[in-house]
Amino acid sequence: IALKKMLILLAILNVLDAGSSHTALYIYKWPADKQNGTGVVTQHSECHVKGGGISSYAGQQGAAGQSLEVCLDQAVKDIPKDRHRLTPVYLGATAGMRLLHISSPDQSVQILQEVGHKIHSYPFNYQGAAILSGQEEGAYGWVTVNYLLENFIKYGFEGRWFSPSRPTVGALDFGGASTQITFATEEKIEDKHVMKLRLYGHEYSLYTHSFLCYGQDQFLKRLMAHIIKSQGYSDSVTHPCFPADVSRVLKFNGIFDSPCTAKYKPSSYDPQASLTVHGSGNYQHCLGNVSELFSFSGCKFSQCSFDDVFQPNVTGGFMAFSAFYYIHSFLQRVTGVTVRTPTELDETAKEVCSMSFNEMMLRAPDLKSRLLNYCAASVFMEILLLRGYGFNDASFQRISFQKKAGDASVGWALGYMLSLSNMLPAERMELRKALTPGAWGTLIFLFVLLLAAVLVFILFRVCDVRKKKGSSESNI
Repeated sequence: IALKKMLILLAILNVLDAGSSHTALYIYKWPADKQNGTGVVTQHSECHVKGGGISSYAGQQGAAGQSLEVCLDQAVKDIPKDRHRLTPVYLGATAGMRLLHISSPDQSVQILQEVGHKIHSYPFNYQGAAILSGQEEGAYGWVTVNYLLENFIKYGFEGRWFSPSRPTVGALDFGGASTQITFATEEKIEDKHVMKLRLYGHEYSLYTHSFLCYGQDQFLKRLMAHIIKSQGYSDSVTHPCFPADVSRVLKFNGIFDSPCTAKYKPSSYDPQASLTVHGSGNYQHCLGNVSELFSFSGCKFSQCSFDDVFQPNVTGGFMAFSAFYYIHSFLQRVTGVTVRTPTELDETAKEVCSMSFNEMMLRAPDLKSRLLNYCAASVFMEILLLRGYGFNDASFQRISFQKKAGDASVGWALGYMLSLSNMLPAERMELRKALTPGAWGTLIFLFVLLLAAVLVFILFRVCDVRKKKGSSESNI
């Protein structure tokens, strides 16, 4: 009850992050009298939808909308009833829906309509659903990171908002279907991977690029497809990134059902046919196979990351989130190494790849469903960050692997909300006092009242002393 009373004084907004592997709903709040991005937005709560992302429900009538019901019901409970109609709801879909739009535009449109209809049936102010471009996803993630770190604006002890004049940090996002790198740079950007932002009176030139099919889920499919193709589409293959004590039976349609694996697909095959995958736990062979998913040869620009994509030199600090955080955390957990340097990243990846499935189970039993892929994911992160993006001994140590900043989850959702709700002003904000004029008037009145009371008290004390002094003199 106390929480609901507090929220009545707040402006509230919902954002649905419809990612490729899952959907999450975030509820943000800020004081209702604070507008124009005063830096006071906080995350009130979050809810994670069970099951896959909305794109995974393609062809299943109404299923994508139904998947959101639990979290929308939770939002109804979390937000006071009298605020429901005033609470905007946005849905942003990312790389999973971008892939679906490539393979089946009609189905992507249908899913957006279904989830829109479902959200519209709830008592909120539905603002629409959209598929974000890769550049938008990267830029919103960068805004979120720097907003939460108070690099744009900060609240000082003296009760004023001010620009801390701190350098921004870059954003590294590793989702299910794509990965993004975004950072401010003064170098000339030779291709279209640039965004110009003016926030709080400052100009920012951002390099941002999204690599579709390089998200964790799609990369794992591509790796499996590559291994199957390189071993002649046999019904039994050896996977060097799987633990040596593991075998799995997989169906072809679960591997070649994505636009990301199209180039590996055999000319003719039975989608329902199965194959057996045997693990070998060989780091060097895993490294070789994962490396072949990247193209480091050929660059029509002065320099490239990979796949003929221009990238300036990485500069400044970075925050790595999403799957980057979980992989880094896993490496530290099962090896006991802090993983602060490229050498430590390489050593821990080697150690994980040499572990049996049973060994990993003993060290991380709660991650059973994911253990099979941590060797491949660790090797992929190593190649992507060091060889792809070009982090070295010095710059790697400036990467902070984080799940949250303060009490808010790090991702693109907050930056998306701030942009759509016009809470990121282009011009510099005037310094604001912490209290409203009415509050200041009340404080001044109370201060004057207190001062008058003190003066009256002193006057009475002086009179009392004089009376006692006069009485003493009379007695003499």
